[in-house]
Amino acid sequence: MESTIKCNICPRNCKVDRSKSKGFCNIPWQVKVAKAYLHHWEEPFISGTRGSGTVFFSGCNLKCVFCQNYEISQYQFGKFISVEELAQIFLNLQNQGAHNINLVTPTIHVFSIKEAILLAKRQGLQIPIVYNTNAYENAETLKMLEGLIDIYLPDLKYYDDALAKKYSKAPNYFEHATKAILEMYRQVGIPQFDEEGILKKGLVIRHLIMPGYVEDTKKILLWIKENLPKEIYVSLMSQYTPYYQAQKYPEINRKVTPQEYDETIDFFFEIGLENGLIQEIESASEDFIPDFDLEGL
Repeated sequence: MESTIKCNICPRNCKVDRSKSKGFCNIPWQVKVAKAYLHHWEEPFISGTRGSGTVFFSGCNLKCVFCQNYEISQYQFGKFISVEELAQIFLNLQNQGAHNINLVTPTIHVFSIKEAILLAKRQGLQIPIVYNTNAYENAETLKMLEGLIDIYLPDLKYYDDALAKKYSKAPNYFEHATKAILEMYRQVGIPQFDEEGILKKGLVIRHLIMPGYVEDTKKILLWIKENLPKEIYVSLMSQYTPYYQAQKYPEINRKVTPQEYDETIDFFFEIGLENGLIQEIESASEDFIPDFDLEGL
């Protein structure tokens, strides 16, 4: 990355030279990683039987007050590595039997990630690449990844802009996220599976059900229904747990109730969506959060 480039990777459009100062994400140009390992708690068609080769990047362009990974997203815990080292991590995970390479919160590191993917492919990387994102993306940035990303896994968080601003400091979230998701769909299309039932290409949209905001969830599901093919998978996550600063917001300082969960699932089918992954409400537990310990680096 040339030091003269001003960062406009994401909708923040900070326009800072991240070799000399930091933007909203508080991360310089050099890639920073907190953990790389075989993750078994993603969607079944991503984790499979051998695990998803998951790379957790440090830093984030959102400030979610309930973030369960706040140690790395907000406090930027991790280790700076080179593009060459990142490429080797991808290859190591492939050698361990990973079904795919799963890039978690990759947005702010996209230039280094692109270089590392190209390098790793030259050295024998063959498994699918998963771009696991909060969807606060610039569609123009995503276009530079065309042909390199096999699976897009965006989390479409909010419909209401007031909620996005309040809980994630993300103005115009829905506008940016939906434009990005349509670009993702243009690149990879509907989900395609291999003979083992493992996802090899396509778009899967995640949505975290928030306590007290089922109506916002319904609007998101309607947008998906009206703007994307019925073959698109939607992963409805009920794992919300009030981490980090959620206690400062009494209305979300609780888990999702069984009634909210059931209402969401019923609505999903009522509007004619077909391909859904439903997370059991018992998954709202810290047992499923990785220990960020620099494993695999």
